[in-house]
Amino acid sequence: MKQSIKILLAGIAIATWIRLALVLSAGFLLLTVIVATIAHAQQLPQGALSSNVQAVGYSDLNGKPAFKMSITEHQGRWYLYMGHFWHRGWSIVDVTNPSKPKVVKFIPGPANTFTGQMELSGNTMITSLERILPGFGGEPNQPFDEGVVIWDIKEPLNPKRLGQFRTGGTGTHRNFYAGGRYMHLAAGMPGYEGNIYVIVDITNPARPVEAGRWWVPGQHTAALEKPPEPEISLHGPPYVIGNRAYLPYGSAGMIVLDISDVSKPKQIGRLDFSPPFHLQFGAHSVLPLPSKGLAYVNSEDTSYGKGPLHHASIVDISDPTNPVLLSTMPEPVPPPELPYRDFFEKGGWSGPHNINLLQHNRAVQKQGNLLYIAHFNAGLRIFNVANSRQPTEIGFFLPPEPTKRFGPMPKGRLALQTEDVLVDTRGYIYITHKNQGLWILKYTGQLSPG
Repeated sequence: MKQSIKILLAGIAIATWIRLALVLSAGFLLLTVIVATIAHAQQLPQGALSSNVQAVGYSDLNGKPAFKMSITEHQGRWYLYMGHFWHRGWSIVDVTNPSKPKVVKFIPGPANTFTGQMELSGNTMITSLERILPGFGGEPNQPFDEGVVIWDIKEPLNPKRLGQFRTGGTGTHRNFYAGGRYMHLAAGMPGYEGNIYVIVDITNPARPVEAGRWWVPGQHTAALEKPPEPEISLHGPPYVIGNRAYLPYGSAGMIVLDISDVSKPKQIGRLDFSPPFHLQFGAHSVLPLPSKGLAYVNSEDTSYGKGPLHHASIVDISDPTNPVLLSTMPEPVPPPELPYRDFFEKGGWSGPHNINLLQHNRAVQKQGNLLYIAHFNAGLRIFNVANSRQPTEIGFFLPPEPTKRFGPMPKGRLALQTEDVLVDTRGYIYITHKNQGLWILKYTGQLSPG
């Protein structure tokens, strides 16, 4: 009897220890899962420097550094669409939870073709196709696709191809579509030197038709026009509001067209920037705000800090026939702990590249007191533009330097190259890079975006 009691007690003790071990094991497993989840949510590359900007999330985009972006909100979920520098196609990233961005789709694009840009409006997306620029990894003697592909994105994660417009030339670089009948292209057309402005009717997206075109006199070399000045080319996108088209036209500056008759666009205004600023991409982007009588214009400097100065400017367009330069953004200054005096000597391209341009997109924060600029090797810069005569820098985010090269640019030593910026209506800031992933940020300063 005593022996039986001892055996029973021993069995109870063993069972108790087993239950305790299972509980501890389950607790440890649960703790491990929680820690792993937290670690994943906070897994930001170390070494960033910032002022009035907080890092919220990061994605390496499965090793596909991104370029241009657009965004949509659909049934409570937020989807970021992006093109790539070194990979042919487009990615869709779920950024509903900005601390945990998730790549949910990659749509392959045509081989040996630059697929860097897209525009979204309603259930329609257009994506650019272009011959890869020299130095960016293309095969110049191999076929490429070109033009614009038109998609139905009623199901955001399953875009359906509707049609394609072809230029017959080098394709399109940066295009504009705000819904409706027409898309507005910066297109490399046969017989022209540099890109020109082309308007395309997509009433039937399966059969897009050119509706009009415009170019700077001298570009139509096939018609034996006198060759234009160097570096005259529409970078794009042409930005259209009502019957006005605002064109960032390289060394020809910002050009304003009346397009009330799309078959016969007519120039009504122009503001030159080059000289004194550099010629190539002297006007790279233009964001017009006619209701405020202002436009934001910037250049793109590819001289590795060796050429004439770049600019990001505020222009008075209250009289579109006579645009006037009001001010330029101050040059970013490196934090004192960095080993270079200015960003010109840091390496890589320096200066502004893109701004929060997609004001016609309902998911994008509207332009107010803050101007967000992707500033190549100076990262994200944020400017207070409430006083259009005296803009000041009030925030920045300088990501850590990239540690892996994904493509041939920039030449020379590897350096940070911040490429695009987009800000959604929730206030989240997205920035992309040539050799890094996607950063998601938040402005934390006191000034309201307005």
